[in-house]
Amino acid sequence: MNSALLVNISRFILLLAIQIIIFNNMNFLGFISPFPYLLFIILYPVNGNKSGLLAASFLLGLIMDMFSNSGGIHATACLVLAYFRPSIFKFAFGLSYEYQTIKLNDVLTPQRFSFIAFAVIIHHFTLFFLEAFQVSLLLEALLRTVLSTLFTTITCIIIIYLIKPNKR
Repeated sequence: MNSALLVNISRFILLLAIQIIIFNNMNFLGFISPFPYLLFIILYPVNGNKSGLLAASFLLGLIMDMFSNSGGIHATACLVLAYFRPSIFKFAFGLSYEYQTIKLNDVLTPQRFSFIAFAVIIHHFTLFFLEAFQVSLLLEALLRTVLSTLFTTITCIIIIYLIKPNKR
């Protein structure tokens, strides 16, 4: 098997387990819910199989839905993020994306930060608006999106620095 495939499979399982065991039980002030399992979609290789990313994102969201009893909103939000991921890359990195010279595990730059932040915003926006699904809860969904995006982005950056391979 390819080593990149083994890394992606282990990342999938590890992030999903961390999300289910630790982060699903966190809810700060009723509005802040961290979702670091998004790192699987964010850190998926740039030159990786696009249909494989969509399938894995759907499976990731579906498993999250099973453990969260959320009726498909995680699967939808993960698919939306995976679908718009190339556009977010082009927006955040410009021509560097075209040449596939991007490694998100390197030092945090404004481009990497904006990529992570926009990816989390798209996921959370989709997730919380599908969860509310009422115009009367629009303000609450926006508040949850903003607060959870801040917390998830910080959590994702911390996790990236924790799993970053040491350069010797």
